Amino acid sequence: MPDDTTSATIAHDPTPGKKYFNINEANQALPYVSRVIDDITGCYRRAVEIRRRIEQPGIDDDIEPLKDEYEATMDRLNDLVDELQQTNVELKDFERGLVDFPAIYEGREICLCWHRGEKTVHAWHEMDAGYAGRQDVTLLNEN
Repeated sequence: MPDDTTSATIAHDPTPGKKYFNINEANQALPYVSRVIDDITGCYRRAVEIRRRIEQPGIDDDIEPLKDEYEATMDRLNDLVDELQQTNVELKDFERGLVDFPAIYEGREICLCWHRGEKTVHAWHEMDAGYAGRQDVTLLNEN
């Protein structure tokens, strides 16, 4: 039965069968994840640029080939996102290249947070806190 106290953070119990990372595993996955993220952010930028050219064509822009290129770029972007999801890493921001590695801390689900350009995973946040709630991983006492 719920009590009358309300916590600012909602605890999320681990999901049976879900892949969780510790800090070491997340850092070991970074070479692969960062390559996929580089591809995703580049592909996303290209899709945005093509879309802009379709919506505001220049004098020399032929719309039909742009539409075909946009569709192919979006297909590639979807394939890259699927590839990332197969590693159990969650993409949070296409532009920034922000990802979360699901993790367990004190019996609850948290996120180890990394974005493109960082050398290692050095932040984490509660499931409902997001990027603004990032804290240093040294606050986690991993055994």
